[in-house]
Amino acid sequence: MIERLNHVAIVVPDLEAAIRLYKDVLGATVTEPIDLPAHGVTVAFIDLGNTKIELLYPLGEKSPVMSYLNKNSSGGVHHLCFEVDDIKVTCDHLVEKGMRILGNGEPELGAHGKPVIFLHPKDFCGTLIEIEQT
Repeated sequence: MIERLNHVAIVVPDLEAAIRLYKDVLGATVTEPIDLPAHGVTVAFIDLGNTKIELLYPLGEKSPVMSYLNKNSSGGVHHLCFEVDDIKVTCDHLVEKGMRILGNGEPELGAHGKPVIFLHPKDFCGTLIEIEQT
């Protein structure tokens, strides 16, 4: 069902500092930050060829990642994103297996403009999982 790891998302308390860290210390190429108001975050991506790292920063006080930062002031790994061919078939399969899809249960457009869903971390060993249609 899952095909490959698309990205690892890291919540950061200071996006510009995180971008500088990855650029200056690790020599990575980092995209310009993009505001995603529908998701309440600003993101920047580090492309590693075989996968990406997504830097997440809260966009406003009601951002879903704000509570994460309130508990983990230094930031940290937030979620893993896996690719699938058909997100609708995947959703049906996951629900059939008793997995909980967060939100309204329907795919929404993600940072790459493709349909995504998030799965409850309690169903996946304490890890928030994002599924993205390729």
